[in-house]
Amino acid sequence: MVETDIQEIQLACFRLGDATFAADIMRIKEIIKPQRLTRLPKTPAFVEGVINLRGSVIPVIDLRMRFDLPDRAPLEESRLLVVAVARQLVGLVVDDVTEVVTVHAHDIKPPPHVAEGISTEYLIGVCLVRDSLIMLLNLDTILTSRETSTLAGFSRVTGAAPAR
Repeated sequence: MVETDIQEIQLACFRLGDATFAADIMRIKEIIKPQRLTRLPKTPAFVEGVINLRGSVIPVIDLRMRFDLPDRAPLEESRLLVVAVARQLVGLVVDDVTEVVTVHAHDIKPPPHVAEGISTEYLIGVCLVRDSLIMLLNLDTILTSRETSTLAGFSRVTGAAPAR
């Protein structure tokens, strides 16, 4: 008998301030150190700019700003999670990537109405891993469809000549 229901999910855990978040490892294309940014005019405040990653222009989103968390100077441990959002690659700035954990699907609970000040629209759920609360990020809600279209337009325009 073939079981088609997802029983376990692997999550990449990362920190934003004192909170621990996670994203489905299958949605993360790669984890890289922050790169030199090109700032873009007239973008939302949470868009830091774009990077050139092997010839692809990728918008970079500061999750701290997106979630209205206090600003922090870049850390040595800061990383970019390169993820697919609405069929577009996007870099998400996080304070630190900590570990990959496997969680049973039945251990994931709906997000509380107030979770560390983060709107529940950005969360799939929460789970407990070794007595630590982990908030599962809903990558599909990080950007609105309008924001996705705008950033895709910047990627096309600036992607014509890769920087060297």
